[in-house]
Amino acid sequence: MSRRRERDPDHLRGLVRLAQHGVLGLADLVEEMHAGIARPWTAWRRLPGRTRGLTGVVYRSIRWTARQVGDGLDIALALASPRRAGCRPPARREELVAVLNGVVGDHLAATANPLAIPLRLRRAGRDLPREREALAAALPGAGGRLLLLVHGLCRSDAHWRRGDHDHGAALERDLGWTAVAVRYNSGRHVSENGRELAAELERLVALWPVPVAELAIVGHSMGGLVARSACQIAGQEGAAWPGRLHHLVFLGTPHHGAPLERGGLWLHRLLGAAPYARPLARLGAVRSAGITDLRHGNLLAEDWRGRDRFAPAADRRRPVPLPAGVRCGAIAGLLGAGAGSLRSRLAGDGLVPLASALGRHPDQARTLAFPPDRQWVGRGIGHFDLLAHPEVYARLRDWLGG
Repeated sequence: MSRRRERDPDHLRGLVRLAQHGVLGLADLVEEMHAGIARPWTAWRRLPGRTRGLTGVVYRSIRWTARQVGDGLDIALALASPRRAGCRPPARREELVAVLNGVVGDHLAATANPLAIPLRLRRAGRDLPREREALAAALPGAGGRLLLLVHGLCRSDAHWRRGDHDHGAALERDLGWTAVAVRYNSGRHVSENGRELAAELERLVALWPVPVAELAIVGHSMGGLVARSACQIAGQEGAAWPGRLHHLVFLGTPHHGAPLERGGLWLHRLLGAAPYARPLARLGAVRSAGITDLRHGNLLAEDWRGRDRFAPAADRRRPVPLPAGVRCGAIAGLLGAGAGSLRSRLAGDGLVPLASALGRHPDQARTLAFPPDRQWVGRGIGHFDLLAHPEVYARLRDWLGG
C-alpha cells in the first residue's frame, strides 16, 4: 500500500481535533501567565487570568482562528472518511494511537474524538465478530479453553508480541488454549474499562463456537487492574462467565499503585504553589483518568467518583479481594544488582514496586492472598520484559497447564 493510500481521514480528523484543543489550551495558559505578570496582585488571589485591551483581542483572535481552521478541516476530513471504510491502519500508527489514548484517552472519549479506542475483543489484530455465525467462521479451530490477554497503559493488543514471542500464541501451541486479546482506551478510568470488559466477556462466552469449559485471564500492568475490576463487577451483577474462570495471572500489575503517578501529583502541587507558574500546573492535569487511577490502584467507580483526582488524598479504595475459587498468580520483575535491598524492592521492575506487584500491603484487609506457590519474582527482569521473557513464559505454562 502506498503512503498516499495509507492515510486515514478518521485518524487525521482525530489529530486535527487534538491539535485544535491543544492550541486553545495553550492560548489560555499563556494568557493566564501574561495576565499574572501584568497584574501581579491577581496571581496570589487565584483570579481567572484574562488580559485586557489590544492584548486580549490578540488572544481572542488566536482562539477564534484555531476554532475556525480546526472545524473546517474536521468537516472536510469527515467527507473523505467513508472512502476508507474497512481499511486497517499501519502498525506504527496504531502504536501512536494507543499511546495517545493512554495519556489523554479520557479527553478523546469525552470529545468523541475519532482517535478514541473503543473496547473490543480481538484476534490476530482484528476485531472479533459479535454475531454467533460470523464468530464461528472467524474461529474455525476454537476450543473449550479460552485465554484472554489484557494489555497495560499506553499499549494495545499488538504489544503482546515482542520480537518472535507471543505468550498467547505460545500457550495455544503448547497447551491448547484459544487466545483472544482485549484492545481498550487505557486513559479511561479502570472501572469504566472493567465494566465494559465484563459485558464483552459475557457476550463472548455466550457466543463462543463451543462450550467454554475453562477461562483464563492474563493481565499485564494496568491490564491486571482492569481484569480485577471486571471480575468484581461481573460477580456483583451475577454474570455467568466468572463461573468458568479458572486462572487469573498478573504480570507486573500495580495492585497498590505506582510511584511515578505519585510523582506526577507532586509536580502538579509544586507548580500550583507558585503564582506565576500556577498556570503550568494545568500541564500536570493533562494526564488521563487511567493514569491517576494508578496512584493507589483504583478498581471501582466509588474509589474516584465525587473526588478531585488531582487533589492530595489518602488511599480510600474499597478493598477488593481476589475472586474466590480462582487460581490466581502474581509475577513480578526485580531490577538492580542487590535484588534483596530496599532500594531494589522499591524500584521493582522499574515501574511497579515489588510489594505492589505481589499484592502486599501494610493493611491486612488490602493484602491480596496469592498462594506462596503462585508468586514468582524474576530477578533482572524489567516491566516490559515480562511480556516475552522465557522464564516468565515457563511460569505461565506451568500454572495454566494444571
